[in-house]
Amino acid sequence: MSTPKILILGAGYGGLLTTLQLQKKLNYNEAEVTLVNKHDYHYITTWLHEPAAGTASADHARVYLDQIIDTNKIRFIKGTVQSIQPEERKVTLENGDVLMYDYLVIGLGSEPETFGIQGLKEHAFSIRSINAVRQIREHIEYMFAKYKMEPERTDYLTFVVGGAGFTGIEFCGELADRIPELCREFDVNPELVKIYNIEAAPTALPGFDPDLVNYAMEVLTRKGVEFKINTPIKQCTPEGVVLATGEEIKSATVVWTGGVRGNSIVEKSGFEVMRGRVKVDEYLRAPGYDNVFIVGDCALIFNDQGRPYPPTAQIAVQEGENCGANLVKIVRGEAVLEPFVPNLQGTLASLGKGEGMGMVGTKKIYGTSAALMKKASDLRYLYKIGGVGLALKKVRL
Repeated sequence: MSTPKILILGAGYGGLLTTLQLQKKLNYNEAEVTLVNKHDYHYITTWLHEPAAGTASADHARVYLDQIIDTNKIRFIKGTVQSIQPEERKVTLENGDVLMYDYLVIGLGSEPETFGIQGLKEHAFSIRSINAVRQIREHIEYMFAKYKMEPERTDYLTFVVGGAGFTGIEFCGELADRIPELCREFDVNPELVKIYNIEAAPTALPGFDPDLVNYAMEVLTRKGVEFKINTPIKQCTPEGVVLATGEEIKSATVVWTGGVRGNSIVEKSGFEVMRGRVKVDEYLRAPGYDNVFIVGDCALIFNDQGRPYPPTAQIAVQEGENCGANLVKIVRGEAVLEPFVPNLQGTLASLGKGEGMGMVGTKKIYGTSAALMKKASDLRYLYKIGGVGLALKKVRL
């Protein structure tokens, strides 16, 4: 019998943890494992709001794959997936290379969900990759420099953040912390700077505990963020945004954090999707394909109440570990796979330096305690993927 070929697409949380499980548990000759990723690094998505605002370097959120992957066990290919042909068990890359597989793991991540808002794709920034957050940071600094040359253009100092989910709230906290530094550097009156957080839902952080939502909004309001809740964005233009109320906010910087959908390659490859995500079975397999597993932002799973779990890093990590463990069972001919059951351990959000809030189990935590708990959670993840060395190198106290 030939050695099974396992192909993993994407080194996000789900794809990376699947890879690391196989690396840890399989012997050298048990399977041919190949990981394909657009970059030669993994980035920590839950940190991207920091380099976007300029409170941390982009490099801080990046972990090079050769630091954590054993290339004697894992073949790494730096490349971009163009298409998946599940019937033929093959994947085509943009450079024309064709990769065959026996088992496929799709962890291709997400794309911004614009909800049909006119002009959003063309005129708004999105916090979605290392290169994207570099661009946002440099653009923000450039706006301050431009204002000094064109002091009548207050739209250069007006920042619109679309969406008050976790990414939007965390980015607002970091940006509000960065503004005083930028004002000192460019000799700008801080009172001229405006940060708007605009959310279509009736509340910020939809679905989150009201006490925690109120606390987050109070902290950010004190820092200078102005909220417009229950106010959809109707249109994004080169001059700013037009709200459903008819109000127009002039802004040269619109950052969209209002939602994501699964990677469009998945839908184009013939899988049945809802907003780009595939409703997987209890073993994270695509319907009709026992040899195709889907993890992370492209996987759609439901709780006992029939509501979809949000595509969080916490769930993607657990999916990767489950998927990797089941692939080991398959390779070794074990008949019984382990169903995926999310183990939600809490949710934490940063609100800028030394501030945070969230739930740990059933307990609400606020302020410095929440910020420290989030650092501890980050440390656990770093330790999981790279051991003590990576945790000590990357943690920011």
